Amino acid sequence: MTGFIPRNPDFENRVRDSFGAQTFMCAIGATITKLEPGAVDLTMDKRVDLCQQHGFIHAGVTTAILDSAAGYAALSLFNPGEDVLTTEFKVNLLRPAEGPRFVARGRVLKPGKTLTVCRSDVFALRDGEDVLVATALLSMIAVAG
Repeated sequence: MTGFIPRNPDFENRVRDSFGAQTFMCAIGATITKLEPGAVDLTMDKRVDLCQQHGFIHAGVTTAILDSAAGYAALSLFNPGEDVLTTEFKVNLLRPAEGPRFVARGRVLKPGKTLTVCRSDVFALRDGEDVLVATALLSMIAVAG
């Protein structure tokens, strides 16, 4: 548990509905595997069509899932009728994204009325071990939905 209290009692449906409308997340096969106030995990399997020339998951895909995980973590704490947009992020790609499965863990660090600061990490799940491949610090803005 994150200890955050959502301002929207229907936050879970709000997050799932918004995620379901993201055609890109569907295209890469990402799914929500954890959803709590201020915390969202997105999981996806490795696919050849998501890799770069060396067979690693492309940095654009890695960045997309960490951005969406953080955005939905933020949205889970927003007021009813508000939506989320990313205003800024800084990503560190720590090692090649190799493995059969990946999880992006988005967490709210500091919720705000307008801006919410989040952290997101992407792990390769391989051989029973979580290997950190990317980390990011992100700012999310609440906008009228």
